[in-house]
Amino acid sequence: MSRILKQDSAFPIKNAKNIIGTRNRIIHSYVNTSDEIIWTIIVRELPNLKIEIGKLLT
Repeated sequence: MSRILKQDSAFPIKNAKNIIGTRNRIIHSYVNTSDEIIWTIIVRELPNLKIEIGKLLT
């Protein structure tokens, strides 16, 4: 299990499971991953992730 998913992790990222799942789908089944899904994730989710990571770094 990734350190990011553990309850007592030093990296409490809200959607860690979804992030890891998406990464796995892209890596292992990139042919079946639509550009629209990736673009939607970039537009909707990445800004929130950037804020979360920024908070962790301060």
